[in-house]
Amino acid sequence: MIHHVGRLGHERVTVLRRGVVSVFSGPGPDVLLAEDEGAEIDGVAAWLSARLAEGMGPGEIGLAVRTVEQLPRAEAACEAAGLPARYLAGKATPSAGAATLCTMHLAKGLEFRAVAVMACDEDIVPLASRLDGAANESELREAYETERHLLYVACTRARDRLMVSGVVPASEFLEDLAT
Repeated sequence: MIHHVGRLGHERVTVLRRGVVSVFSGPGPDVLLAEDEGAEIDGVAAWLSARLAEGMGPGEIGLAVRTVEQLPRAEAACEAAGLPARYLAGKATPSAGAATLCTMHLAKGLEFRAVAVMACDEDIVPLASRLDGAANESELREAYETERHLLYVACTRARDRLMVSGVVPASEFLEDLAT
């Protein structure tokens, strides 16, 4: 079973966060929380199929995950949607004939018409091992901010459409997108 948490709508929105103002228009992100990885893959595959039906080419679609361990989830979603995909590694560039699969770190500097940010599960975003390595409160706060910024970077790779998904219990960061 899949639960849709929220959609911001098509109206012009101003978001205020810690003194930063961002004004944008267009569809808000689709946020998908699934009961298991299979349901997440099916939901993302349906979303990808809809983007293809809208006329987007495979090279205009990107999928990002937190670490390489989650890349098979993105690959499975592409396969289920009949969408050719290839992993982006190192300094490689996206291909027009395939969706780009990459980690959030490698997504920096890229732009796609549609982006699915997958596997935003608890303990993955923010990455539990990153938080566990914090020696004090200051380092923990910095780790949280770095992880939040990494998700933000991945989400802002989308020019027209964004989906963010995860398995319940999902990342606490998704609460910001659902409200």
